[in-house]
Amino acid sequence: MVLFSRSFVRKRVISLATTVAVSATSFAFAEDPAKTHHVHGTVPIQYAADRPDHPEEQPFLSENAAAMKEMMADMTINPTGDVDRDFVAMMVPHHQGAVDMAKAELKYGHNERLRRLAREIVAKQQQEIKVMRDAVGDRQSSASTLPAPIDGSVGPDGMKMKMSH
Repeated sequence: MVLFSRSFVRKRVISLATTVAVSATSFAFAEDPAKTHHVHGTVPIQYAADRPDHPEEQPFLSENAAAMKEMMADMTINPTGDVDRDFVAMMVPHHQGAVDMAKAELKYGHNERLRRLAREIVAKQQQEIKVMRDAVGDRQSSASTLPAPIDGSVGPDGMKMKMSH
């Protein structure tokens, strides 16, 4: 009499192997959590923009690197104590960064599906920026009601000033 069928044993072996693999991965990440977001062979875009490997891609990479740098700087604010205003102050640059990157895709990209998506991103993110500003009673012309970025890139009139980097 056969106690376990081949199918039963095979499924249990696969299940055990999967459990061991997941456990080993979890322990490895627990020992060095900094490696959880590292993909071997990748280069952050701000460094890729300086590489001569693909000169035809340089303008695209440079524009994206600038958009990311500006977005990250503008998302760093002095908290006001008003969670809603602080949220909007951080999210508007985040959404504007998406708009700027989508515009770079439209300027340099060739894949029509991605270009269509980029157009949708521009439209939707600009609409969401407006909704957020309206929700806290901010109008683009009165941006001084939002907390200023820590780097001081908002001028005395409350309008964002372009910083030369």
